Order: sequence, then structure tokens, then C-alpha cells
Amino acid sequence: MKAIGYFVEGAQVNGEERSLSQQTERFLGFCQEHGYQVAATFVDTKEAEEGESGFRQMLSFIERGDHGFVVAVVGGVGVLGSDLGRAATKMLTIEAAGATVYEAESGEEAAKAIVEQWGGKAGGAPVSERVRAAMRRRAVRGEALGRPPYGYCVGAKRRLEIVPDEAVVVQYIFRLYLEEDLGIRRIAGRLNEDNILTRRGGHWSMVSVRDILRNRAYLGTYSRFGVRIPDSHRALVSPSDFRKVQENMAKRRRGGTGRSLQPFLLSGLVFCSRCGNRMIGVSRRQHWTTKAGDTRKATYRYYQCESRTNQNTCSYNTQREAELEARVRELLAEPNGSTARLQRAGGAEAYAEEVAGEIERIEGRQRQNRRQVEALVGEAASGQLPIERMKSLGAGIVKEQRELEREAQEARSRLAAERSEAEREEHAEATCKRLLTRWDDIPLDERQVLLREIVDRIEVDGDEARLLRRH
Repeated sequence: MKAIGYFVEGAQVNGEERSLSQQTERFLGFCQEHGYQVAATFVDTKEAEEGESGFRQMLSFIERGDHGFVVAVVGGVGVLGSDLGRAATKMLTIEAAGATVYEAESGEEAAKAIVEQWGGKAGGAPVSERVRAAMRRRAVRGEALGRPPYGYCVGAKRRLEIVPDEAVVVQYIFRLYLEEDLGIRRIAGRLNEDNILTRRGGHWSMVSVRDILRNRAYLGTYSRFGVRIPDSHRALVSPSDFRKVQENMAKRRRGGTGRSLQPFLLSGLVFCSRCGNRMIGVSRRQHWTTKAGDTRKATYRYYQCESRTNQNTCSYNTQREAELEARVRELLAEPNGSTARLQRAGGAEAYAEEVAGEIERIEGRQRQNRRQVEALVGEAASGQLPIERMKSLGAGIVKEQRELEREAQEARSRLAAERSEAEREEHAEATCKRLLTRWDDIPLDERQVLLREIVDRIEVDGDEARLLRRH
């Protein structure tokens, strides 16, 4: 068995700063004590933040998978982050890559140490964790924290109280799902056709309908910070109806008719010319039996208007994946001066402002993911969730987090590389030429990055396609 050491210069372990030599010494002692062979060590400086080179290198090393069984060893939880939320996120990221994380100081799994510190069983928890503990105590008393779910408001003694107009809509959604057997997209469409608005005065989407159908608050149960209080407030749905909805949704998910996990090249770049909303990648699998009795199956991939898919509010605007991507290649290959290639979308300042806004949105999603990780750790600390289940649920969150970090790094690189108009044009032409000459040889993720460097958006409607260049 092999062990990897991860050290951070000046990290805090049990309230004391540990030098790299101290961390190395403890790591070697751990390996000798537990019979591990040293596979590699990785180091980050004290100033390193989200994009630590040592951390990234360690993840790549683990994911190669050619080293046999390995564990990752840190001096203590403080090596993984300055607060427990960050430490938990990095611990889950390492474990999702394929290595269990251990503390050299205590010899136990880092996940257990983090959960224990979160629950106050170990000393030295940061102020932020003490604040969260106080909020959990309020949750135990049944006091509503944060924004109340649709159908409720925060009333006297901070208890959830029914909002009659919204409660009727919640019950209508459950009735449409159970009694009329409508899927969540068609329910969103029905609500929008009936001119029923969301709390914010907008259209209903698949996500907002799905979240209502899954929310246990409508059973009268209050859940927050790992605390679950049954009969905390008046229910809007019966337990039997709620259970039927969850069972039906689980069956539909197992049916495998949702979107494919394989990414779509033009995600985030294609827009519907009719309504201005994004076109999202959709995958459909079909099975059939021929007259001869043979079973056949096929997968169809296409881009479809998000308004149509999520809100059922736009007309049927779909584009086959292969055909649209071929059309994009044609537009990129057209000579300079062709109106089909379109003009730059905004000047240099507008471009920089757009990229800065993109970075801000990505960072907001990263913060939201960290809060989700913290909620999982809180549930584990309160005994509501086994540690292994916490790891399993957290794996999906940190996978998205890594993708967000990649997107943020790419956006920051674009912002830092902002050049003079002539230099940008030269760079754009070189990038375009590389894409066109090596399209099939470039990996999909790299092709996406290159496309986003030169393409602002693609607007489509039937056979009509318009490509807006960034440069």
C-alpha cells in the first residue's frame, strides 16, 4: 500500500502553525507506523488559494490510477483549509479522485475529524462553525431560517405559516402530477398557460416545479442544518401523496430518458432566435422491436430551446447536434467580410466587463456548492447522515466544483490575455485556423475552450443560423 503526502506551508494544525519540515516528518512517521510506502509528496505555498498547483498535481496523480491502492495523508484538517467548509470540500475532492484522506496527527480519517470538529466534539472550531452551531440550535426550536419555501411565510415566533394563494398553487402542482399524470415540463407549461407567476413574478420552469414536488416542507416537516422537525407547521400535502410522487419521480429517473452525461460541444453558446433563451443539449434513447423480432436501440442528441424544455413557453425549436455543429464549422470557415461571420459583439471594454461578470457568476456558484457541502457535514455531525453517505452525496458536488474551477481559470486567463485590437484579431484568427484544421483531433473539452475564445453566441431558428464573433 502506498501513501501520498500533501503539505501546505504554515498550515494550522490543532491551533499551531506547522512548517513543511514538521509536516513531512509527521507524514513519514505515519507511513512507518501504518506500513505505507511513500508514493509521492505535493506542496502548496501559504498564499495559494483555489488553484493550488500542488493540489491539482496531486489530483492528477491519483486519477492516473496506475499506482495501485493509495491514501492521501495530511498533517491535520487545517492543511486542507482555513475553515471546516473549505477543508470538507477539498477532502471530498481528493476522495472523489480515488484516495481516502487520513490525518497524520490522529491517524484517523479526515472525514471523521471534520465531522467531529463540526459537531463541537473537538476543540478549536472556527467562529464561522460556532455561528452555524447557534443557527442549528434555532432550527431545533423550529425557528425558520432563511427564505421560506413557496406556499409559506415566516410568521409569529419565526414559525412557518401558510400563504393561501401560494398554497393553492402547491396543491395544484401535486394534483397535476398525481391525478393528471403530467410530467414536470408539462406542469410548468400548464402553470405558465394559466398565467400563474412564481413568487418573483416570473415563469415556472422544470427546476422550480421539481423542487416543489421534492420539498418535505409540504409534509409539515422543517429541515435545516441537519435538523429535521416533524409537525413543525401545517402541511399542504398528505404523506401518501408525497410518497407516491417520490416513487413516480424515482421510476422516471431510472427510466433513463433524461439528458446524457456526455457533454455537448456548444453548451452555453447557442441561443433561440425566437425567444432569446439558451438552447440546451438533450439526449433521448429509444428502444423498439422490428417485425423480425430483433431489438433495436438508438440515441438521439440535439439542442432544444430551454424555454420549451423547462417552461414549455416557446415553439418547437430544435437542432440536431451533428447538423448544428457542422453549420458552425461552415460559418467559422467563411472568408473575412462575409456578413454571415458577423461583427464583434461589443468592444474591448464590453468584452472585459462580460468576462468579469462571468467570473463573478462562477464564483457565486462555487460559494453555493461550498454551502451544500457544509450542509452535508452538518447533517453528519448531528447524526442525521452516515459519513459514507455524506461522502457519496458530496462527490457529485465537488465534481461540479472542479468543473467550475476550470471554467473560472479559463475565464481569468481570457481576461488577463486581453490585448490590443490588432493582437486580439491575430490571436482569434490563429485560434479559428487551429479549430478548422484540427477539429476532429482536438479533445472536446479543449475544443469548447477554443470556441468560447472566439464565439460570443450562436443564434438559430430552423435552417437559419447566425454566429457572433468575440473578436
